[in-house]
Amino acid sequence: MSLRRLGRAVCIVLGALLVAFAGLWLFLYRGDGTGAAPRGFGSEKQIYASLILRAMNLVDMKPPVPAGVVERLGVEFKRVGDRPLLMDIHSPSNSVGKVPALIFIHGGAWRTGKRQDYRVYTTYFATRGFVAATIDYRLFPEGKVDQQLSDCQAAVGWVRMNAASLGVDPERIVVVGGSAGGHLSLLVGYTAAQAEAKATSGWRDPHRVAAVVDLYGPTDLTAPEANDVSVVKDFMGAPLASAPERWRQASPLFLVGSNSPPTLIFQGVIDSIVGVKQSDVLAEKLKKTGVRFEYERLEGWPHTMDATVPMNRFCRQRIEQFLGRVLK
Repeated sequence: MSLRRLGRAVCIVLGALLVAFAGLWLFLYRGDGTGAAPRGFGSEKQIYASLILRAMNLVDMKPPVPAGVVERLGVEFKRVGDRPLLMDIHSPSNSVGKVPALIFIHGGAWRTGKRQDYRVYTTYFATRGFVAATIDYRLFPEGKVDQQLSDCQAAVGWVRMNAASLGVDPERIVVVGGSAGGHLSLLVGYTAAQAEAKATSGWRDPHRVAAVVDLYGPTDLTAPEANDVSVVKDFMGAPLASAPERWRQASPLFLVGSNSPPTLIFQGVIDSIVGVKQSDVLAEKLKKTGVRFEYERLEGWPHTMDATVPMNRFCRQRIEQFLGRVLK
């Protein structure tokens, strides 16, 4: 073969490869996440390929403080023995009047994760006129369900008690969480509402919230797909058979009542960690009970989907829209 023919063949092969790569990249590209929900994937393998080919990026977990935002790091809201539990707070520097507060509860199977994981949310929402905090809580094995719920409730109580100095409207406090943090957020909101419903004198629970945002959190720990998982059994501290009521009280599904706070649910249909059924049954229970809710059931998206840029932008946009409707 002459050099000219060889060069032509190489160019054809390279051109074909370039076209194939461009086609694959376009197939895996998911835009910037504004407007409608980003198109999902056929499998988790496609998601990994999209990230490897940079057709989709992960969010920056350590964003800088935006202009017009005041940052307060390591604010103590509770003390456990000699150890403080801390929150990081981002606030708008030019807010007028009392603004809503968002309290973010990180995930990590109740045993890992850190409050800084939600800095990507708190810095953003401070630019949108919210006071946004992200909190510590006692992780397993130090903290089981009762201790973790108590820590998250303490954060709500602290924000309410310090609402004046924070510039917060104490009647517009919202809890937001993903995965284990979604579960704890639902527990915070529904437990307080349940306690108020049982009160006979118009008593108001200091841990009440105006709304809950749940990103792919488990809702029924008693379900077959959850009650035999080792991390769930460890977290609960006792088998389901020996403490069924304890398991029900730790399952947001069974705490839903007519006065439960408005709830926004995000759930990926191909989530292999918290199955879509967990959110489906919660949405159905909220509907039957007459609780205001919105459900983003997202085809082709997995667990921790909001770690990607397009889905994170979409989730932030939908959270803001939802809160605009329910916090009037």
